[in-house]
Amino acid sequence: MDSNQTSAVVVIGNEILSGRTQDVNVQFLARRLGALGLPLVEVRVIPDVFATIVATINDVRARFDFVFTTGGIGPTHDDITSEAVAAAFGVPWEPHPLAWERLERHLGPENFNKARQRMATMPRGARLIENAISVAPGFAIGNVYVMAGVPRIMRSMFDHLEPQLPSGQPVLARAVYAVGVMEGIIAEGLEAIQNRFPDLDIGSYPFYRITGNGVALVAKGTDEARLVAAQTEMGELIKSVGRTPVEGEPEQ
Repeated sequence: MDSNQTSAVVVIGNEILSGRTQDVNVQFLARRLGALGLPLVEVRVIPDVFATIVATINDVRARFDFVFTTGGIGPTHDDITSEAVAAAFGVPWEPHPLAWERLERHLGPENFNKARQRMATMPRGARLIENAISVAPGFAIGNVYVMAGVPRIMRSMFDHLEPQLPSGQPVLARAVYAVGVMEGIIAEGLEAIQNRFPDLDIGSYPFYRITGNGVALVAKGTDEARLVAAQTEMGELIKSVGRTPVEGEPEQ
């Protein structure tokens, strides 16, 4: 699938890796970035380990146009993302004047303790990402955008950030599905369709429901005409095995 710019997401947090917390941010970001024409092509899930964060940030920021991180910017001892990003860029980790003033005013000087001051301490030169939920901002430096892990807050930050991001050709999708079709039966035919449409990403996704199992065939790309043509061929493939294709994807 052709795209001028790409993005990656780094999910930071021991709670994700332990299974204690289920990540829902990646799905949100994948959809919103795809709609902007900044397709998400890689996701990393890493622990709250300083050296790991530094190495990961330096790797992905060199390989992708945009990097979005979630998690690790709160007030506790294991919230080390901000400090690690500063180290990755080789700049001081220091109080951000505007973030500091806002948090102190919002919390009150008597409540703006050392732990909460961490949320206003950022890499030198950081640009704030506003947070309408809890005031404590995220930040951007270079091509790295650092956001909260709490889904509601992360979405608030992205809503603020989105208008500042460039937009390209949106990533579109066309799909067909059918009950009673198994992947193994249509795999060869689907591969042939992919070979005829190398500019698209084409995949098969089995589903399991009380009303019947089946498979959804999905094509993604930026050219609407090519997507429609691929969707037609995928529908014909389903017909060839004696089933009736339905446009779209099945309800979960």
